[in-house]
Amino acid sequence: MTTMTETASGLREFKMPDVGEGLTEAEILKWYVKAGDTVTDGQVVCEVETAKAAVELPIPFDGVVHELRFPEGTTVDVGQVIIAVDVDGGAAPAAPTAEAQAPAASAPAASAPATPSAPAAPAERTEAPPQKPAASEEKPKPAGRTPVLVGYGVAESSTKRRPRRGVPAQQPEAAAAKVAVQSELNGHGHAAVAARPLAKPPVRKLAKDLGVDLATVTPSGPDGIITREDVHAAVAPAAPVETPATAAPASAPAPVRAPAPAPVVTYDGARETRIPVKGVRKATAAAMVGSAFTAPHVTEFVTVDVTRTMKLVEELKQDKELQGLRVNPLLLIAKALLVAIKRHPEVNASWDEANQEIVQKHYVNLGIAAATPRGLIVPNIKDAHAKTLPQLAESLGELVATARDGKTSPAAMQGGTVTITNVGVFGVDTGTPILNPGESAILAVGSIKLQPWVHKGKVKPRQVTTLALSFDHRLVDGELGSKVLADVAAILEQPKRLITWG
Repeated sequence: MTTMTETASGLREFKMPDVGEGLTEAEILKWYVKAGDTVTDGQVVCEVETAKAAVELPIPFDGVVHELRFPEGTTVDVGQVIIAVDVDGGAAPAAPTAEAQAPAASAPAASAPATPSAPAAPAERTEAPPQKPAASEEKPKPAGRTPVLVGYGVAESSTKRRPRRGVPAQQPEAAAAKVAVQSELNGHGHAAVAARPLAKPPVRKLAKDLGVDLATVTPSGPDGIITREDVHAAVAPAAPVETPATAAPASAPAPVRAPAPAPVVTYDGARETRIPVKGVRKATAAAMVGSAFTAPHVTEFVTVDVTRTMKLVEELKQDKELQGLRVNPLLLIAKALLVAIKRHPEVNASWDEANQEIVQKHYVNLGIAAATPRGLIVPNIKDAHAKTLPQLAESLGELVATARDGKTSPAAMQGGTVTITNVGVFGVDTGTPILNPGESAILAVGSIKLQPWVHKGKVKPRQVTTLALSFDHRLVDGELGSKVLADVAAILEQPKRLITWG
């Protein structure tokens, strides 16, 4: 997608790019420049958050910032102009637009730089044909960043479609939907046109399919945006209800009474806080709903004595070969799962709905679920099946360090085959985790704590934990899932099996 245009006045416009993940929008988290600042080719001008990660965007040319089209906190569609730069360096910065001065939650529209003679057409409506960029302009390859790793949860996954290649860049309809008439004048002294109902393209399509006129729908979303629930609510009253006027002749049974109206949901704004769902959290929610209602989940549990594993962890911490590496129970649990998959490779697969095929994977990209302030993520260790224990420990350490630095890339969260989620760090005994979309299984590890346990015929305090394995029943039947979980438990109970089975 072309991310820049040039006007006759020497202004170059930089558009919100597709960072390579096929996403359609991103939120501007922070601007690093302001109008009047000088920028150089490759300089980072802002940080944006997509449904995958936080990404810094570099500007692909030199000049002076003429205008920032959107304030921080605004969600902008891919392809919209976000910053205008005077490449000649002589024009004065444009006065802040009404949209740029609005609060972050008001979703302002992009506007072209104004001139004294006549207003320029809004960037959402008309756009000069993109010119072929110079070789030096094809540089922005921003690296993604994510927040601190906590060690819990399941992954998010984008459910948005990538724009088709070869089609001229156009402003998405979602951008046009955000253009609201804020006053009776449009800013140029002319009377404003009647406001178009605010709704995103999927909602407009739903309204069209259901035959609903959006102009008659009462919006409930932020800033007057019409939601899917609003459209369904507009359809509900139109459902036919049998009444005496439409009932059969007198000999027919009594007419059905109309159902009682649904109770009206009320909100207490003084004692409630509304948090917009966007970015990673929005993608995670969509992915989890899609996973929960697509893959038939089965979860099995086993409680196991891991006293010997905990002793081995302490011994490995003193091993010179592992000095400086991350050695903890999760390391041996991960190794145990990898050995179980090696013994039962059929569990490591995915479901191809389009071709109605099971795709068996001959590699294991092991996901480690994490919770961050922006939402749940699952970076994965590529080709974990081929790593030795020290190599696996090193990879786990790098995964944690990268997440703590906020540098987990979108690529690191793609291609996972199975996942481990450690709910035990919160003192939780176990859980029923939801599959990361496209994966076959996810193992939840509960807290490890002393419990009374029958050991060698006597009740003794032992280190005990509960494991839970959720799997896609289309791919994994009960027998296979049980064998995998039992193998993991057996290894953790007798870690010497890492040698005999591995």
